[in-house]
Amino acid sequence: MRKITKYVIIDILKNKIVIGYTFLLLVLSFSVLSLEDNSAKAVLTLLNIILIMVPLVNILFASVYVYNSAEFMELMASQPLKRKQIWFSVYLGLSISLSIAFLLGVGVPVLLYAASITGYTLILVGLLLSLIFVSIAMFAVVRIRDKAKGIGMAILLWLYFALLFDGLVLFILFQFEDYPLEKAMVALSLLNPVDIGRIMVLIKTDASMLMGYTGAIFRNFFGATNGQLITSLVLLAWIIIPFWLSSIKFRKKDL
Repeated sequence: MRKITKYVIIDILKNKIVIGYTFLLLVLSFSVLSLEDNSAKAVLTLLNIILIMVPLVNILFASVYVYNSAEFMELMASQPLKRKQIWFSVYLGLSISLSIAFLLGVGVPVLLYAASITGYTLILVGLLLSLIFVSIAMFAVVRIRDKAKGIGMAILLWLYFALLFDGLVLFILFQFEDYPLEKAMVALSLLNPVDIGRIMVLIKTDASMLMGYTGAIFRNFFGATNGQLITSLVLLAWIIIPFWLSSIKFRKKDL
């Protein structure tokens, strides 16, 4: 299993797309952090970029890579190896290599220019989103055999989590504006890892003070010990559940 993981990591880190992804993150991070005098504002600007770019690149690259590695996995499956070990090795290889790319592209600039609790939270959120969207990508790929349809599904999933979900939440708020929905918004936010990541960073800054009563609700929940524990468990579930479901499907799949 270690050999497969090592092979996948080396193969991905030499990929031009991953190198370009790292370089682009590096340029954007240094540009934002060096041009903005206020490190907190710079981190928030960088957060908006990360919440769009990291999920998109991770879900698309992981989907394409797994589809292109079909023959390699068939070869591995013909060896005396368990399918769950092969699948887990590919997931580890993808997650580790894309996390390394993120750490080099965002982690290093943040540690140099914004080494604070907000900056550390931003790095943690980026890493968690990398793991989550690789897991979601593998779930989408194993469910759909056709490459074009699978990549299309990956894009739709990214659109849902990055853009459409917030639109649906706003629609609910407008439709039920006469009712107290602040606590319901906390529960709804747990259904989207991108929103959880955004809130985790926002509550570490003064920006949450501008959100009024809703911001106070978020701070009280996500800032409290129980809230942080629940949030951690939810993010862990977003990593484990899609991968676990994809692993079950892969073990039963006719290669």
